[in-house]
Formats: sequence, structure tokens, C-alpha cells
Amino acid sequence: MAEIGVIGGSGFYSFLADARPVAVETPFGPPSEPPVVGEVNGREVAFIPRHGADHRLPPHRVNYRANLWALRSLGVRTVLGPCAVGSLRPELVPGTIVVPDQYVDRTWGREHTLYDGPPRPVVHTSPADPYCSAGRRTVVAAGNDIVDGGTMVVINGPRFSTRAESQWHAAQGWSVVGMTGAPEASIARELAVCYTSVAVVTDHDAGVVAGEGVTQAEVFEVFSRSIDRLKALLSAVIGELLTGDCSCHHSLDGTAAEHLWTPEVVR
Repeated sequence: MAEIGVIGGSGFYSFLADARPVAVETPFGPPSEPPVVGEVNGREVAFIPRHGADHRLPPHRVNYRANLWALRSLGVRTVLGPCAVGSLRPELVPGTIVVPDQYVDRTWGREHTLYDGPPRPVVHTSPADPYCSAGRRTVVAAGNDIVDGGTMVVINGPRFSTRAESQWHAAQGWSVVGMTGAPEASIARELAVCYTSVAVVTDHDAGVVAGEGVTQAEVFEVFSRSIDRLKALLSAVIGELLTGDCSCHHSLDGTAAEHLWTPEVVR
């Protein structure tokens, strides 16, 4: 069993020392990797690399439902979701860590819900404020120069944005662009799990500053330079996170799944 879950993004394939793998079955197939459980700052933590340990899964092929179900079945009620993002604002330079408070979902073709009909009930949850407010406050308080708030636009990938798309996203007032923030956050809400995104800026998106468009090599190189700082931040956050009752844990109240959610019942 674990209190806290971490889903690692591009270039973030390991986190826990002396971790033990745990075999978990889900009704949605296998997670990206079997979760591993270990201790961080005296807390039991479960970790899954979002894209697989060998980065074999592109963003639109990640089994978001299985990943989150696997964590929930281990007892996790609080999830941290570090990820690599592009900047839509000149002042958000590579290496900046942003803790978004909103997202815009522009993905398609992904499985966006756990409750897709029999034998599971139809459930409508509210992602009006999609990230855990307590989790966000803890992350912001744990580090220096962390940007509090902003909107992440989630594109399907795996390609990056055209220059026109990037300029359009920036014109909407959005802050960063990523490929994995949805449906990860909304599925966490469907499991009554607290979810906090920790977004590491790796580049300026194509239409934000002059020059060539972003490349995969650039993203991975910048993220690799930030990984030690990110892991230190997450370790500090894990030590401070409150894992008691939270409004996120009541997202199923009043729904057909209010008294049904357990891995054994909702299949």
C-alpha cells in the first residue's frame, strides 16, 4: 500500500531507491509499467513512468486509465504528475517550473473516462478546478521561483505545434503546452484522487519567439538538466503533503459510483 503516487514524465523513468515492484491488474489492461513502491521522506510512495521505462509509449498511447487505477488500487489518494511542457510566454524560460491551475484539452482519440457504460455506471464529475488546491500550495511553497498558476493546453502529439497553432494558443492567454495532462487529471478526479501537475518548461513553443521550432532532442536535453532539481522538489513536497480528507476525495459524492468505487466492484 502507498499514500502518494508519482507518475514520471519524459526522461523521468526512476525515482525510488530500494523500490519493490507490485503486480497490479486493472480492468483497462496493464499500466505503463508495474508500479514500484518505496519510501520517500518517511512516506510510502508508488511510482509509474508514464511513457514506460524505455519511453516506448507516445502520449496518445499511454494507458492513463490503467496507470491511475493501478495507483488507486494500492491505496494512493494523492498523485503528483511531473511533465515536460513548452512555454507559450517569453518570460517562462526553459527550466522554469509551473504549477498550473487550469488546463484546456485539445486531445482526441483517447479513452477519457473510467465510466464508459456497463458494467460501470455512468458518472459525470466536475473538473471545474481540475487540480488539487492543497497539493498546488504545497508544491509552490516547497521551492524557489516556482510559477503559481497558469493554463496548460494539452495537444494530442506526438508532433509539436505548428507556428500558427502556437501563436493561437498564446493569444488565448494560455501559459504552457503539453501532451499528457489530459485525460490524466480528469481520470484522477473520477477516482476521487488528489492530482497536482508539476510542469517543467523545456523550450519556447514554435510561435512564441523567433527561431527554429522545438526538437525532441532539445526537450529531452533540457529536461535531463532539470531532473535532479525536480526530484529534490518532489521529495520535499512528499514530506509536506497532507493526505487526509480533501474535497478531491468527494468528487463521486452524489453519483452512481459514490458507494461503488473499489477495484473489486467497479469493473
